[in-house]
Amino acid sequence: MARLAQTHGLTDVQQEILATVRDFVDKEIIPVATELEHRDEYPQQIVDGLKELGVFGLMIPEEYGGLGESLLTYALCVEEIARGWMSVSGIINTHFIVAYMLKQHGTQEQKDYFLPRMAAGETRGAFSMSEPGLGSDVSAITSKAVRDGDEYVLNGQKMWLTNGGTSTLVAVLVRSDEGHPEGTAPHKSMTTFLVEKEPGFGEVRPGLTIPGKIEKMGYKGVDTTELIMDGLRIPANRVLGGETGRGFYQMMDGVEVGRVNVAARGCGVAQRAFELGVQYAQQRHTFGKPIAQHQAIQFKLAEMATKVEAAHAMMVNAARKKDSGERNDLEAGMAKYLASEYCKEVVEDAFRIHGGYGFSKEYEIERLYREAPMLLIGEGTAEIQKMIIGRRLLEEYRFQG
Repeated sequence: MARLAQTHGLTDVQQEILATVRDFVDKEIIPVATELEHRDEYPQQIVDGLKELGVFGLMIPEEYGGLGESLLTYALCVEEIARGWMSVSGIINTHFIVAYMLKQHGTQEQKDYFLPRMAAGETRGAFSMSEPGLGSDVSAITSKAVRDGDEYVLNGQKMWLTNGGTSTLVAVLVRSDEGHPEGTAPHKSMTTFLVEKEPGFGEVRPGLTIPGKIEKMGYKGVDTTELIMDGLRIPANRVLGGETGRGFYQMMDGVEVGRVNVAARGCGVAQRAFELGVQYAQQRHTFGKPIAQHQAIQFKLAEMATKVEAAHAMMVNAARKKDSGERNDLEAGMAKYLASEYCKEVVEDAFRIHGGYGFSKEYEIERLYREAPMLLIGEGTAEIQKMIIGRRLLEEYRFQG
């Protein structure tokens, strides 16, 4: 749309990157997304095209073969890609979070080894925090690493691993009690391990099994899996940053930028839903005129457009705050919360505008209607975001009585 979700103050390079991605989305993603989604087919051709564009290395520094762009540039690209098909943005997001964690927290050897391969899209990243019984309670992780000479032995079961089958590098958060006596706070006894593996399902390396894809209501195409570790041996030099006990902080840093990414995805899906709704409203006639001329529909369109604009502005603000080097957990939480909630509402209004046809798989809005709910829980539920926002507000507005 020409008017909505514009971002002021972009450089010529940023504008050129976004124009290239937008053109790719319009030509290569939107025309095939619904068909691939209905078949739950991995979009290999789309992924290969994004590799050629350099999207997998967008935020990786130039010295490692990436484009060295900002979080804002990345988020705006994600917004465009999610507008085409949200699953594709998920494939990129997990890769991006692992690359970000390596850039921020990895040893020099880890950066030199992994980042050039990740920038080229040859090594594809995924990250794993959740487990079957813990949900958002990361402190309840039970997967464990035990030191054995120059290696660690990992055991446990992880859940909701995006790109679990197609990735070749997984950042896995587990409990590691080495050097952390009993009674140590849970978040101080967690470690992130960099686990290399073969793509595919089954036993992808000795001690590591990816059972298969989890069947989902939406968010199809991208593979979501479990990860089972049974005597998995990892060299000590694959502890992220080379020091145990730092994993919780490393993961939370990654999730923080991931929340900006989820906000961007919500913005993109909402934009597409508005486009579909406003187009259909001008084509569908009732009572002798296009339904867009009925006041009730105009009110819906007005509300939808306002939500698209507001979510985009908050997402941009959160990205710029992080790029400035400032703490942005408040802004990221607000952006993720608002964008995901507004996305759900805009998609539902577009669905209502379509009437009975919105329930048909022939119409794109049916796919968006199944995809939007994932954003309500990805990278922390709305309730988690409210807890983060509330605590940060109390820090900022502490009563001095």
